[in-house]
Amino acid sequence: MTSSHPRPDVTVVVIVYNDAARIETAVQSVLDQSLRSREVIVVDDHSTDDTPRVMERLAAQHPDDVKFIRLPANSGHCGAPRNAGVAQARGRYIMFLDSDDTLDRHACRNLVSMAEESDADMVIGRCVRIDVATGKETSWMPWLVKDKVVYESLRDEPELLYDVLSTNKLYRHDFLKRENLVFLEDRYYEDNVFSAHAYLTAKKIAIIPQRVYNWMVERGAATLSITNRARDVRNLTDRIAVTQKIDALIARYGTPELRLQKDIRFIENDLRTHLTGFAELPEATQQQMLDIARPYVNGIGPEAFKQAKPLPAIAAYMVREGDAEGVATAHDYLTGKENRGRLTTTLVVRDGRIFWCDRHLDDPLGREVLDVTELGFQDLPLSKLNLGSTLTAVRRDGGAVTLSGVVTDPLGRLQKPKASLVTWARGNRRRQFTVKAAIEPAGTTLTWTATVTPAQAPRPIGFVDPIYSFVLRVKAAGETVDVNLFAAPELIDELSLPVKPVLSRLVADRLEAYRTDKGNIALRLAAEGKGAKAGGDAISKLRSQPLGARLWGKAGTVRRDLRERLDKRNTKLAWYDNVFSRMPISRKTVVFESHMGKQYSDSPRAIYEELKRSGAPFRAVWAYAGEHPNGFPPDVKLVRRQSYAYLRELGRARYWVDNQGFPHDLRKRAGTTYIQTWHGSAFKRMGFDEAQIKAQTSGQQDKLQSAIDRFDVFLARTEHDARTLTKGMRVHAELMRVGYPRNDVLIRQDNPDEVAALRKQLKLTDDRKVLLYAPTFRPDQIKTGLELPFDLDEFVERFGDKYVLLVRPHYLVSFALPPAYAHSVRNVANVHDVTPLMQIADAVITDYSSLMFDYALLDRPLIFHVPDYDDYVGSSRGSYFDLAEVAPGPLTRTGDELFAALTDLDALKERYAERHRAFVARFGEYDNGNAAKAVVDRFFTSGTQGARRG
Repeated sequence: MTSSHPRPDVTVVVIVYNDAARIETAVQSVLDQSLRSREVIVVDDHSTDDTPRVMERLAAQHPDDVKFIRLPANSGHCGAPRNAGVAQARGRYIMFLDSDDTLDRHACRNLVSMAEESDADMVIGRCVRIDVATGKETSWMPWLVKDKVVYESLRDEPELLYDVLSTNKLYRHDFLKRENLVFLEDRYYEDNVFSAHAYLTAKKIAIIPQRVYNWMVERGAATLSITNRARDVRNLTDRIAVTQKIDALIARYGTPELRLQKDIRFIENDLRTHLTGFAELPEATQQQMLDIARPYVNGIGPEAFKQAKPLPAIAAYMVREGDAEGVATAHDYLTGKENRGRLTTTLVVRDGRIFWCDRHLDDPLGREVLDVTELGFQDLPLSKLNLGSTLTAVRRDGGAVTLSGVVTDPLGRLQKPKASLVTWARGNRRRQFTVKAAIEPAGTTLTWTATVTPAQAPRPIGFVDPIYSFVLRVKAAGETVDVNLFAAPELIDELSLPVKPVLSRLVADRLEAYRTDKGNIALRLAAEGKGAKAGGDAISKLRSQPLGARLWGKAGTVRRDLRERLDKRNTKLAWYDNVFSRMPISRKTVVFESHMGKQYSDSPRAIYEELKRSGAPFRAVWAYAGEHPNGFPPDVKLVRRQSYAYLRELGRARYWVDNQGFPHDLRKRAGTTYIQTWHGSAFKRMGFDEAQIKAQTSGQQDKLQSAIDRFDVFLARTEHDARTLTKGMRVHAELMRVGYPRNDVLIRQDNPDEVAALRKQLKLTDDRKVLLYAPTFRPDQIKTGLELPFDLDEFVERFGDKYVLLVRPHYLVSFALPPAYAHSVRNVANVHDVTPLMQIADAVITDYSSLMFDYALLDRPLIFHVPDYDDYVGSSRGSYFDLAEVAPGPLTRTGDELFAALTDLDALKERYAERHRAFVARFGEYDNGNAAKAVVDRFFTSGTQGARRG
């Protein structure tokens, strides 16, 4: 092709079909590129709207930069228009853009720069998905583009096969010609084959971490994208056909390892996408989709099922077995946050392991894939299981409405349940309406029934609160959980509740059910009676008039904007600074918080309980995290962390007491005293002594320093803390050298009832000694959970008749314990306070946890199991002293060494007795059992006002 214009560096091929409203924005994002040597070729797949006129105008305005091609007939796919654009391209490099998306301003410049530097055939940049409705941004597969890197081939990074987009990449034009790289023209998901072909044939593949592509997601669009229509049967057919073509390419160019990686991706992403919401499809459609997918899934090797993530692997295995119920339950759970949607399967225990269901366990592959022990269903708090209740019946008798439903009872954990139906206006949990429900066991499930009468009906304000949440609230095993309600469409249509709105009873007299985007039931105000319908019709007529429509629309916009604004952090901070912090201080109010609201524990608990014993007048407020405050005292005011009630209490409190840190962006007023108890002496480096804090910007460090400068008093248990912990954290507060209140009970042993109750709860009923394993956390464990650094099978075999092992992961880390070990091992992650656990323990196994300093006060054996000692101390975290020189017990590096130390605890105690005394003298010098009393006497009973800092 010849041209009088210089050859551009980049040609961006933009495809469009019936998108006149957005195509100009897409084209403009190319014209605005900081790299000026570029051209745009827009290929219209024979649109029937105003797209051709918009493009003819743009091409006339930018004749040197914009070329417009209109296909003679609609192809129905993206491949043909993209191929047509490439055929007309003049650029040395090619990029692709969809009409509803945009390029980052520096996309072309950054990608071309990397291509020139690396000599790569293709360069990949960061794609960002933007929810148009909310503005929320999420990076597309960020782990693949986190660093600048060049791969010699796909074999260097097979996971690139996960990113099948063609639009966040730059291709050498000569590379496309050399390898005859073209898009399929008769299938959806043409990107998949094109990208796989490019990966397999590229001489080099380069990655840059910079943002290059903005993927605009409009879930409410009138015409959904192919991605958002994934459950169409035709789409699944095309996906299978495209995947088979990729298999053929891998066989031609690749290796078995690449096929395995592709199969894992198919299980985790492709198949999962098409089967989302499987339970909601008609049975005939379910069977049709299984018939389409099953032959291909049967050809996937066992290793892909074993290596894929658990829930997608279960769903794929159920397809393999033709088990529609299994596919449905797996996808029920996959649709929620963090892949925890709705638990509808019947979990079973076999041979001490947890399985997804009782089917297919005779198949060795099924037994391996369906083993979900490590997901921790047996140990997770009930609130984390995300139970869902299926509505089974709706009956109306006059004005009363009776609802019935069923709830899965995972592993029989819902012991002695109580239930109620609860509804509340969105954004206002304080206006809750509750109706008691009868609930009883029915095999592996629970059935419930509740009747809502007109007298019990919710009383909405009306107009301002049209939308309501609707849940079954279940209390069982000491926990409270809100269970979302689900139902078939016909039942949802039948469900409506009587109401008596305060302001709008002439336009609404019912709460009707509807299905949310997440699939559960919610309620909205509606009209059923003649009066309400007449009022509603009058409103509708008013809204049909231009002025009325504008006013109503403006009111709705104001309401939505107000709700969104109130949820924003900046709005909450403005309320805190300008309203709550200017209210009169409540001189009796003390706000307590332990480990960011996760527990009722530690020194804040000890101070609170000493305050109660003292008889001093005070008003206690405890902060809690999560949906419900499980495990907190019943006689205190509870506020949810980060809520407006929480901010109000902090803004007007006389005292703040916590052991970690109230939100860093909250300013403490001058009339409030902040008592920081902290949560342990320092072995590992803390605060500004940590490498990761040293690496922060000065602005980040200033924010941390400002948060620490709010402390008025900082409790210390030893001069070691004064020299290390407080200096590392740059604490400028007064040091109160009284010890830790949480340790008072270790010295006094004055809580026998609590200890006895905990022993009973943990079923410690025989004469075996109790070991407590309580390690600190490693950052990677926050996502992966705790993996024991010793063989639990060997421990049980050697010591199961002698010891019971309590495993206490750090509060930031989860742990799943197989039921097979129930006789000799207990998971005590959900016990709020570790102090009574220490009292129960005859010995402790730890690593670098500050628990070592507390447990030493009991004069019992300590073992330090530290297989990663050299890395942790030498290069990972660093320490203030050499643990090997001062530890009051052995340091073990291997499982054999640990088990050898456990063979005779009495001898261990005797051997380390002198070290133990020295350790306590050095690290517990101020712990005398009176720390909480010293704090209460100083601030609450002596008449003094305590320290005040601005």
